[in-house]
Amino acid sequence: MQVKGYAAQNANSPLAPFNFERRELRDNDILIEILYCGICHSDVHAAKSEWEGTMYPIVPGHEIVGKVIQVGKKVSNFKPGELAAVGCLVGSCQECQSCQDHLEQYCEKGPTLTYNGIDKIDDTVTFGGYSTHIVVDDKFVLHVPKEYREEDLPKVAPLLCAGITTYSPLRHWNVGKGSKVGVVGLGGLGHMAIKIAHALGAKVVLFTTSQGKAADAKRLGADEVVLSNNDGEMKKHVNSFDFIINTVSASHNLDGYLELLKRDGTMCMLGAPATPHPSPSIRNLIFKRRCLAGSLIGGLKETQEMLDFCAKHHLTADIELIPIQKVNEAYERMQKSDVKYRFVIDMASLKK
Repeated sequence: MQVKGYAAQNANSPLAPFNFERRELRDNDILIEILYCGICHSDVHAAKSEWEGTMYPIVPGHEIVGKVIQVGKKVSNFKPGELAAVGCLVGSCQECQSCQDHLEQYCEKGPTLTYNGIDKIDDTVTFGGYSTHIVVDDKFVLHVPKEYREEDLPKVAPLLCAGITTYSPLRHWNVGKGSKVGVVGLGGLGHMAIKIAHALGAKVVLFTTSQGKAADAKRLGADEVVLSNNDGEMKKHVNSFDFIINTVSASHNLDGYLELLKRDGTMCMLGAPATPHPSPSIRNLIFKRRCLAGSLIGGLKETQEMLDFCAKHHLTADIELIPIQKVNEAYERMQKSDVKYRFVIDMASLKK
């Protein structure tokens, strides 16, 4: 079917109206009318080919909430009229050990990304959520919990990336009551990390270079705010954290944070900087058996678990809702950290 969207034609062009074809439904496909789509910093990196490998034209967007319009003849888990969500993945091999373990994001043959990916059946390039409709295999479509009201839906969209990207490592490293958790950086990921860690029962400490973020961090659920550029404040927390979740995507020194971990503590990296971090001191790792780890979004089973958890605890993202005609302005503002904490596109604006 013919759909409307917004695309970048090259690394230097702004996003602009773009008409394209969505595939005819396969037996296991679902056609979704997109209601809201969050803007992730990955969208900017991809549109500008800052991570290289962008296939133009590119239609970004992988934080999607919408309504089911039509289902393929073998689909039994969704019906027209239901709400549905799509995250960063729309396919994987379904055969490797990672896929068998419901960790499709680590598919050994490579998962199919929601945009700038290659469809494993027909080798076409995938187009994302900055569009009126999307067609997705039902295994990669999620249920929007019924606890969410219609007015919540724009704030649910960022959970499909920012939510699961922070939920997955917090669950993997068993964060819960009695845990002391640090969150480095207060942006789209950081603000969800605070909310989720707090809901899991942890003591949460935000690390930031800006004193002005303290009040907002505490509103979101942080118990304490530490200025990471203040040596005195940092030293008070040496050897005290069970887990630190580092959301910063710029290259920076990691040693100051590693020193804050207890024996057997872990710092998990979520940001992907354009240039490498300075190599941390190995002594900071070996003398306390500390771990420096990474994590990538989450599998479909865990993403549904995250949505259900957030609904149970009344968690959504803090957003600024915009028409798609302001998407380029949003990109510019996001690069200046001028948003609290996620832009979300109202797709009704695209139909105009």
